[in-house]
Amino acid sequence: MGSLDLPYASSFKGGSETFLQNVFESILKTYLRKNPMAKTIWELVKSVDNEKISYDHFFFRTFKVDGYGIDSLSSFFMDYGYKVGGRLDFPKKKVQVLWLSPPDIHVPDNGYGIGNGPLPRLVIAELLVDELSHESQEIIRKYLKPEGGKQAVLSSTLGSIIWEKPTSTDFNQLAKESEFAAWTLVHGYTMNHLAFAVHRLKHRFSDIKCVKEYFEENGFELNKDGGVLKVSQDGLLLQVSAMSEKLVVEFADGVTQTVPASYIEFVERLVLPQFKDMPRDEIKELHRREGLEQASAYHIMESTRFTA
Repeated sequence: MGSLDLPYASSFKGGSETFLQNVFESILKTYLRKNPMAKTIWELVKSVDNEKISYDHFFFRTFKVDGYGIDSLSSFFMDYGYKVGGRLDFPKKKVQVLWLSPPDIHVPDNGYGIGNGPLPRLVIAELLVDELSHESQEIIRKYLKPEGGKQAVLSSTLGSIIWEKPTSTDFNQLAKESEFAAWTLVHGYTMNHLAFAVHRLKHRFSDIKCVKEYFEENGFELNKDGGVLKVSQDGLLLQVSAMSEKLVVEFADGVTQTVPASYIEFVERLVLPQFKDMPRDEIKELHRREGLEQASAYHIMESTRFTA
């Protein structure tokens, strides 16, 4: 009997690598469709010198209540080989963050995008609902139905909130205590922001200082909280983010108002000291600074600030 030409057998518990890439493509398309300014920046980066885009991370916001928190998203991606990279706590914001490192997949030296480049890290934040005031807890729990969190990934790909559209009264009441809560109630699991991997870019935007200067000169509002260029204590993680644009939202009670949408970020991970003498063409992601920086992450979250 002749041998069968069997397809590549993925080690992922959830299914094929291609399926995972398709999920990310859908999440990305939804994010770009819902955020015109972010799409403009994304297209600008692509258009300059025909740049090949790679992503550092995708970021999501969730509610830690009744199965709607970090696990509602992380469990799916961990079935596809993602691993816990680290955690951060932000007591002042009542927020916890988990970041996941991507699975090992073959990436061509000049691979780019989601289909042909390294998969993005995932950063998932959850609001500690039980630490909010009783009034805010009641508002959030009123919308979140039992078992709804199981549809988190589907919600992110479609860009549709799982729960009923909130009223302007509930939204504004929440915003008084937690802008994170109000943002998440309106946008749900839609990607909060994506970050370009500046160190994988080849042309004008391959230096984050050039990124900063370009977007400042072209009239884009950048996040100045903690300084426009956010630098880690070890000097090896550099970040710049745009402020989110404000889009008109119609609430369930018919009231319309502008609310912050999603935004876009640039991340440059410098080579670790022990690898500084390696030939440039041999440097891989593992030779660069990994993880997040507590202070910088806190300031970056202010990119969806409701007020000036």
